[in-house]
This record gives sequence, structure tokens and C-alpha cells, in this order.
Amino acid sequence: MSNVTIESLVYHIAGKPFESRLVYTHGAKEQPGLVMAPNWMGIGEGAERIAKAVAAQGYVVLIADLYGQSVRPQNADEAGAAMMPLKNDRAELRKRMQAALDQLLGQSRAVLTPGKLAAFGFCFGGCCALELARHGAPLDAVVSFHGTLDTPNVADAGKIKGSVLVLHGADDPLVPREQLPAFEAEMNAAKVDWQLISYGGAVHSFTDLAANVPGKMKYDARTSKRAYQAMHNLLQEVFQA
Repeated sequence: MSNVTIESLVYHIAGKPFESRLVYTHGAKEQPGLVMAPNWMGIGEGAERIAKAVAAQGYVVLIADLYGQSVRPQNADEAGAAMMPLKNDRAELRKRMQAALDQLLGQSRAVLTPGKLAAFGFCFGGCCALELARHGAPLDAVVSFHGTLDTPNVADAGKIKGSVLVLHGADDPLVPREQLPAFEAEMNAAKVDWQLISYGGAVHSFTDLAANVPGKMKYDARTSKRAYQAMHNLLQEVFQA
């Protein structure tokens, strides 16, 4: 990953400054573009580490700033206070995800392969990635890692343009079990190309190296490896189509 570069992009939504991260291989030719929605802690070292690893696989990654330039949570309480207003206002959440996608498409530092776009996210970010797809964004694929699946706009699944992959911990206590059949029904009704992989023994945050609350939020190296491989398999499939 020595050639992977991280740069800040500052932009505005309704006059409020936001600062995303553009992560790409310096000097690379055209590559597909990915919008990454981080977990509830927002942009930070952990999110950048993930983005660098994904970008090294041949992608241009933009880490979405969902909270604004001045909001960088330092603990769970601050993260919850930043997250909940957005989770309760899906229209605003979608606006901020769309703005991040617009930043990716509008930047000139990394060269994007025309028409090859996807989104992925973790925990709260998984919810955000799915909402961007439900918003009708021109995504070839969207991937949610241990994210919630509910939406107040079920009919909007009809706007999803690409494939959907949900990577779920079978023992995740933070994603209510009733959300799974509801999500399946939502996707089926809209005739979406979808997959839901449920990993036995995995709880919430299974990709998060810092997660260490047994039975609730816990890093799982094997499940994390399998989940990332599933994402890369799907991206390879849709981008080669």
C-alpha cells in the first residue's frame, strides 16, 4: 500500500463545511470509484486504514464525512449524539451520502473508470450505503457490513440500480432479527439482485479491530476476512460485466 495516497476534500452542504478523504493509488490509470460510509465514529484512523486496504485492491475510495468538518466523535456518547439525528432523518442522511458521491465524481486527483461505481459501509455506515442505493444513486453494487437494514422508505427499493450484498453476524444483538425477513421481503418485492450472508458465531462490528465487548461487539478475524472477500468477489463481478 506504499503508493496509496490519502487526501482531504472540503465541500459544503447547505453552507456547512464537510471534509471527506480521497484514498487512491497515486499514478494509477482508470479505476472504479467507491463511496465508503464509516461506522458511527466517523472519519478517523480506523476508517482510513480500511479505505487504504480496499484502495490497494484497485479502487478509488472516498470516505464520506457524514457529520461535518467540526464533528469528530471521540467516544461512544459523542458518536451516538452525532449519529442518531441522521438515523432519524433519512432524507438528510441520503443528502449527505449523495454529496459524498458527487465529491467522488467531481474530483480530479484520481482517475475514475466511467460508469463503475459502488458503495460500502460499516455498522451505521452500512445503513448509509443502503440508503444511498435506495435513493437511486447509479451504483453497480452496495455492500453493508454488520449494518442495520430497516428503512422508513420501503418502496424506494424500487430505485436500487445495482446488486446488494449484506454481510451479517448471525449473533449480532444490535441488528434486530425481525429486520432480516423484512429486508428480504423489501428486496424481493423490488426484484433487486441481493445476497445476505449470515456468519455463524459473529456479533456486531466483526470487522472492527478495536471492538472487544464479548457477546455484543467483537472483532472476528476469520469472519472479517470472509466478508471482505465476499465484497471483492461481488465488485469484481459487477465491474467486469
